[in-house]
Amino acid sequence: MNRYWTLSGKPVPAWPDAETFELREGPMPAPAEGQALTRTIYVSLDPYQWGYKRRGVDKPGQPCHARTVSQVIESRMAGYEPGDLVFNTNGWAEYGLMGAGVPRPGYMVPRKLDPSLGPISWAVGVLGMLGLTAYAGMILQCDPKAGETVVVSAASGGVGQIAGQLAKLRGCRVVGIAGRDEKRRYVTEELGFDACVSHLSPSLAADLKAACPDGVDVYFENVGGACFEAVLPLFNKGARMTICGLIAHYGDAPDANAGAAEAEAARARGVTVQNLFVGDYVEGHHDAFLRDMAGWVAEGKVRYREDIRQGLETIPAAFAEMLKGGNFGKMLVQVGLDPTL
Repeated sequence: MNRYWTLSGKPVPAWPDAETFELREGPMPAPAEGQALTRTIYVSLDPYQWGYKRRGVDKPGQPCHARTVSQVIESRMAGYEPGDLVFNTNGWAEYGLMGAGVPRPGYMVPRKLDPSLGPISWAVGVLGMLGLTAYAGMILQCDPKAGETVVVSAASGGVGQIAGQLAKLRGCRVVGIAGRDEKRRYVTEELGFDACVSHLSPSLAADLKAACPDGVDVYFENVGGACFEAVLPLFNKGARMTICGLIAHYGDAPDANAGAAEAEAARARGVTVQNLFVGDYVEGHHDAFLRDMAGWVAEGKVRYREDIRQGLETIPAAFAEMLKGGNFGKMLVQVGLDPTL
């Protein structure tokens, strides 16, 4: 049998609660020609997934969407054999199908994993779409120059921690925005950011201004709200901004467009603003990203922290905690045996 989490069918609230999700059990999927059955090992939990649920992309009765690290159990798919480790999109489920004709929201083309590059959990993190997101937004979109000031919100989170380190590799002054003291210490002492201010502080705007005496040239946006409002008056001429996420607004009405309002306000100050959708950068950039990032991690130039919870049953609580900023690093849940450990 296959266990999986799905939307309960009750009205989806602004933020998830105890009645939002339902744990179900169904028959084990059977692979058709061109498909493979895979066992989920790690489930990636990311803020964008809440948008899938609020906008109706995820449907009641179907496993909730998520990127995953899995192992092939049975294969009728060319190039994949039992035992292969893969990146795929099984969602919040113990088992899933990949390959031709698999209808699943957010489905991504699977790929084999090379455990020699690092822990296989990194395939949904620093060596996966999360790392590519940071790389695409910071390096490809914002293109920071040595000596510029870069601000990263949610600086201790999965994307933010990588994006800020990439700016440091370019020779920038990097200022993070995070929450509690231990996160801010991690950002400066472990990741090497030049400063980190707290979004919990009533003097956030003044704190950020003091940390950016020469203004802001690049802003990597993961949060919105008060973080954006603190950055807005500090933008320099020629500044660039990428909108990766707006977690402060994920409880807004589904038809609200906080990103458009931010972009308009920033452009009014002459800022070049780009929205970031990582899917636009998979083709044509993934191989270069993986080569560069694997090298930086191996050389200790990029550090990476995970927050791994245990057990399929813990997914909804971990997801809700992540949306509120309770995670420390990239949030994922291990639901099956990792054969590399």
